[in-house]
Amino acid sequence: MIPKGAIICIVLGVVGSCLVGIFFAEIANQPPTLVYEQGPSLSVLTEKTNFRLGDLIKIRIVNSGTVPLTFSDSSYGLKIKQLDGIVLYTPVSAQIISVLQPKEEKMFVWNQEKSDGSKIIEGRYKIVSITDSTSIMLEKSITINIFK
Repeated sequence: MIPKGAIICIVLGVVGSCLVGIFFAEIANQPPTLVYEQGPSLSVLTEKTNFRLGDLIKIRIVNSGTVPLTFSDSSYGLKIKQLDGIVLYTPVSAQIISVLQPKEEKMFVWNQEKSDGSKIIEGRYKIVSITDSTSIMLEKSITINIFK
């Protein structure tokens, strides 16, 4: 026979761990907040970090600094990579110099396709933006999860 005190402790432990798990799951799905800084700064943001296969992913590239940022093409250095660094997707873009003024942002939508048109599989991916101007070199990224 199990003592009543042990049963109460087990039930409270299970309920408490479920509540803590739900709390941390909600925190983990919160997108990073946008913070403006003095000097050069770049931010890459999505509306959340967990997506389902087939969802459209809205990506914001923001100049979160006080200095204009220069990019070598109209895709603002956007790349979608696997965690091992292999580039899966780069938007089609014109090879023109693009400038992102302070507090200005550009929005891109990714339909979870690779550059060759094939669909991605579930997993973790890194969304990266790189400035490649001669005076300021910045690289910022965000990691997202894609589930079935």
